[in-house]
Amino acid sequence: MQYSSDSVSTNLSDNSVVCLMAPTASGKTALAYELYDTGRFELISVDSALIYRDMNIGTAKPTADELTRYPHHLVDIIDPMQSYSVAEFVDDVARLIDECHERKKIPLLVGGTMMYYMALLDGLSPVPDSDDSVRARVEQWRQEEGISALYDYLGNVDSVSHQRLNATDTQRITRAIEVYLQTDRPISDWQREPKQALAHHPEQQWHALSVIPDRPWLHARIEQRLDIMWQEGLVAEVVGLLEKYPLTPNMPSMRCVGYRQVLEYLVRTQHPVLDKTHLDKAQFYEAFADSKSLMAINKIQGEGVYTNAQPDVSYAETEALACQEMQNKSLYATRQLAKRQYTWLRKVAQLPDAVSEFDDAVPKGMVLKNFYNNGTSKRLSF
Repeated sequence: MQYSSDSVSTNLSDNSVVCLMAPTASGKTALAYELYDTGRFELISVDSALIYRDMNIGTAKPTADELTRYPHHLVDIIDPMQSYSVAEFVDDVARLIDECHERKKIPLLVGGTMMYYMALLDGLSPVPDSDDSVRARVEQWRQEEGISALYDYLGNVDSVSHQRLNATDTQRITRAIEVYLQTDRPISDWQREPKQALAHHPEQQWHALSVIPDRPWLHARIEQRLDIMWQEGLVAEVVGLLEKYPLTPNMPSMRCVGYRQVLEYLVRTQHPVLDKTHLDKAQFYEAFADSKSLMAINKIQGEGVYTNAQPDVSYAETEALACQEMQNKSLYATRQLAKRQYTWLRKVAQLPDAVSEFDDAVPKGMVLKNFYNNGTSKRLSF
């Protein structure tokens, strides 16, 4: 179904900002392309994985041809070993929205990183960005004494954060300590400060389009997407990243769903890429300390750890078991991600009927038609 620019003009003003929010693998990119083809929109990615260069397969990044036809802002902006804070994202989006409006275009924010959307819609506490030198000190401390030592220290300086965080939540624990060392003030104090949301801009009209598909349909889509990723060579992509960049398992890029599970597989299979001189092999083995190497798997298979295991199996058979577990864990992690996205989207929608539930029998164009021509539709959230 095609839509003209005139049709869009009657429903969205020149100062509009549209958020297209949907779970992973739900087809939101295709919806965004339909909107882009009307000629009124520019696409701004709201995806914390698409920001990384050379991470294409596991992030389901649009192809080079697609990015040429449908240009995206905030895609391929940093290398995998670099950091990019939520505050930086908000600043970039604020700038891009102004630039889009100057070009008489409507910014279309599309993606599934709900943390980014929360920052835009609810606002951020004025927590200062981490200093590189402080981050390096905390990371060295973690490597030398372990995350448990940092967690104990956090209990002495920020009891609120200590009680809220899981003892194994490396990323948030280190961040809380970085803030304290940098400002001499607990991050929990900073988080109580009043928030200022970009979506509350007095001169902009924000619209949130929340599309929530049926769960069984989405689960099937997730399985299909993962199958494609394995066929396209996700494992080889991760090996290539490790060969090219001085990565560590605790970097945000390596915590992305799919990449994390491949790293664990490479550790379990003792892949030679981990012997590269620019990599700290010990860090990878520490990160997956509960994972067993192939030799250990071979040893315990005779003890009945695996239901269908035989005492004498080949290396190839054991490697296949590790590969199967990697795929199963990736599927589980992706489904859990979708579950969290569902929860947040329904909270944003507020009302049970303020969503669009659809499957392949409902044309995507119908969803867009409702969006364009009926801004008060009970089936969509605004």
